[in-house]
Amino acid sequence: MKKPFLIMVTLFAFSGAACAAVNINSATQAELETLHGIGPAKAKAIIDYRKKNGLFKLTDDLEKVNGIGPGIIKRVRKDITVGGTTTVKKEIDPPPGKRNQSAGR
Repeated sequence: MKKPFLIMVTLFAFSGAACAAVNINSATQAELETLHGIGPAKAKAIIDYRKKNGLFKLTDDLEKVNGIGPGIIKRVRKDITVGGTTTVKKEIDPPPGKRNQSAGR
């Protein structure tokens, strides 16, 4: 009885990591900017490349985008995909009492 439960827990733990991916073929600029090393200019370059050349066939094709090299590909490879839907981990907002308390003063 313990073995099937352990298998289910293990599969669930690994499936959560697999779901956190940005589809570089459909992601918005904001979604692309969640990737480590991708700021507004590179996110826009990805979108512009996509519009001009069509969809990426492989994640490594991202290297064809001006300004994106092997180092960035290495950092984001585990977080990108060319299929499926984009699932971005949303940052949790701080509780109302912990927000920027100096605002409005």
